Amino acid sequence: MTTSFTVLGSSPTFPRPGNPCSGYLLQTSRAALWIDAGSGTFAMLQRYIDLRKLSAAWLSHLHPDHCADLLSAFNWSINTPDAQPLPVYGPAGWAARLASMLPNANALELVHKALDVHELRDGQVTRMGDLVLRSYAVQHSVPAFGLRATTSDVVIGYSGDSGPCASLNGVARDADLFMCEAGATQPQVTHCTAPEAAEAAAQANSRRLLLTHLADGVDPNHALEVAAQFAGFRVLLRRPGSR
Repeated sequence: MTTSFTVLGSSPTFPRPGNPCSGYLLQTSRAALWIDAGSGTFAMLQRYIDLRKLSAAWLSHLHPDHCADLLSAFNWSINTPDAQPLPVYGPAGWAARLASMLPNANALELVHKALDVHELRDGQVTRMGDLVLRSYAVQHSVPAFGLRATTSDVVIGYSGDSGPCASLNGVARDADLFMCEAGATQPQVTHCTAPEAAEAAAQANSRRLLLTHLADGVDPNHALEVAAQFAGFRVLLRRPGSR
């Protein structure tokens, strides 16, 4: 199997019919990574992979449109007798945040039983099968991370929610695919616009740019056209289910 990347959802803020919030599936011959667990992505995930074959989940930050379906993953794990604890990598405190959603007195203990808890830090490197994952602290309204995932012959970068910042150059440098969330209509600190995403990709010498998580009210075709003018290389938009 070659490396594949599946869009599970890209809707900002809340899920729409046919489009969950942010979530992606990265698969190689030896690893399968669920990247962001936005609302609605857990159901979509099951279309493409047996949950027992997931290597891990990775969360960019703790806004619900990027992590809410971790609760669904917990419910699956704790109620599936043969499920092994799913490794989950996320910002500091994510396990306690999840536990606060549970009514049990031993909620945090249950989270640690169902999920293998790991907390991200800037520059952290994690090896998973034939994948090497490097996390970069990026600019957002809460602690947030971008992801650089590499195999022996493929580099994929993911911005998470981020405004323009130097860290995006590390995430996207020489990437075969740079997926950048473009959640702003005007320049701001905590999200990129489509032109800013294209500028970041060009500065990092990315080969392809995938725009995702477009802000409400943005015409996708117009965003694609404007980004392409800045990029000078291939810019993509993909619907949920696109691989």
